[in-house]
Amino acid sequence: MTTVLVIEDDASLRRALRTSLRARSFDVLECASAEEGLVQVADDRPDVVLLDLGLPDLDGIEALKRMRSFSDIPVVVLTARDRQQDKIDALDAGADDYVTKPFDVEELLARVRAVLRRVPQASAAPAVLTVDSLEIDLVRRQVRLDGEVVHLTKTELALLEQLATQPGKLLTHEYLLRKVWGRGYGSESNYLRVYVGQLRRKLGDDASNPRLIVTEPGIGYRWIGTD
Repeated sequence: MTTVLVIEDDASLRRALRTSLRARSFDVLECASAEEGLVQVADDRPDVVLLDLGLPDLDGIEALKRMRSFSDIPVVVLTARDRQQDKIDALDAGADDYVTKPFDVEELLARVRAVLRRVPQASAAPAVLTVDSLEIDLVRRQVRLDGEVVHLTKTELALLEQLATQPGKLLTHEYLLRKVWGRGYGSESNYLRVYVGQLRRKLGDDASNPRLIVTEPGIGYRWIGTD
């Protein structure tokens, strides 16, 4: 079942969308704020997001930019803003489509189906990731460097898997903390500094000239190692 996350502060509109989407066999998640929506995108990984721009805690464009720092999930903007520049700003920030209020439900659903069709089917992740002499076995949960087993803690391995299986993607501090440490975490960036430092030391990566993990100051980390 396709899951739609509705990020909209208008309760009556959320209710109407929930009814219409469920009647057409969509699973529906919903929230009324940008911050909550960003957490749900990271934790629940819905198939598509319907995003209002006029949210109470954070402008929708900024929320979309933050979402794009860790996720390429399809996003359809739903907003009363109808200026051309608003549309351009939303699309430049990473929106897949833009629908202005009031809108026709059938047209909205057609646009949702269209963006879902454009999403390539996910291919199975390789069982073993290699970067030069580094080998990460995702099935056996084992790491080797120059043929020798690298002893990682459970947390170090979980962090490595998050990074290595999403190459090139900027993963924010909040995203990594929630995925590795759990939903109760999100601001403890000092944890990440310590564990990324340990990973670099064990994997032979140099922070000043990285070949595996790049630091994006104040934002997060990016895996640049490739096969």
